[in-house]
Amino acid sequence: MGPDSTQTAGVVQQPVFATTHWSVVLAAANQESPRARAALERLCRTYWYPLYAYLRRRGNGHEDAQDLTQGFLLQLLEHDAFKRVQPSRGRFRSFLLASLSYYLADQRDHAGAIKRGAGQLQFSLDGLAAEERYQLEPPVNDSPDRLFERRWALALLDQVLQRLGQEFQEAGKGALFHRLQEFLVTGQAEAKYPNAAADLGMSVDAVKKAAQRMRQRYNELFREEIAHTVGHPGEVEDELRYLCEVFAG
Repeated sequence: MGPDSTQTAGVVQQPVFATTHWSVVLAAANQESPRARAALERLCRTYWYPLYAYLRRRGNGHEDAQDLTQGFLLQLLEHDAFKRVQPSRGRFRSFLLASLSYYLADQRDHAGAIKRGAGQLQFSLDGLAAEERYQLEPPVNDSPDRLFERRWALALLDQVLQRLGQEFQEAGKGALFHRLQEFLVTGQAEAKYPNAAADLGMSVDAVKKAAQRMRQRYNELFREEIAHTVGHPGEVEDELRYLCEVFAG
């Protein structure tokens, strides 16, 4: 465990503002960097569904949206698009959506999307699952851009929850994590703590403290995950406020 790491309830915690994935990509512009490609691939793997939802909301059918999403990400990764990135385009979600717009325009100019099966990503895009998710989208009049931002924010939360669960699992506290997930949202009824305590064989005070520590770690991971998608740690708070507005809207 490094000197900047901490430990809460047996869960190893890494520094919140270590070098971020997106800052690695930005720093590697115009030079060969396997680390930057790996970081870019990780970001694409996490946030591809918002692109799919954006394309569907723009009127593309399921197969076309799947092909366009895959074709765009292939181009992004295989042609080292990060070499053309300017630091002023600091937020990864902004870069991704702007790059997709250029890609769509290029596809129109060349009369069609990527041919199905013409290329393969190193990670899987589950088109069927994506379409099932899209069919569950609320029938509201969100613009494609607004839907993209909502799905982006939810993908971020999903990633945070996965990381938190993995930390607890690795610490041998998987049962604690699964039982206390409902307390991640503040304002839960006080009456629920005794039931959780009985299920876990803990005192009510111990459960309250464990839930508080879990919320604290969740918030730390939330900021860290945001930091992975901005160019500088100083932008995290602005992005956090914006994403909260997206949720509220």
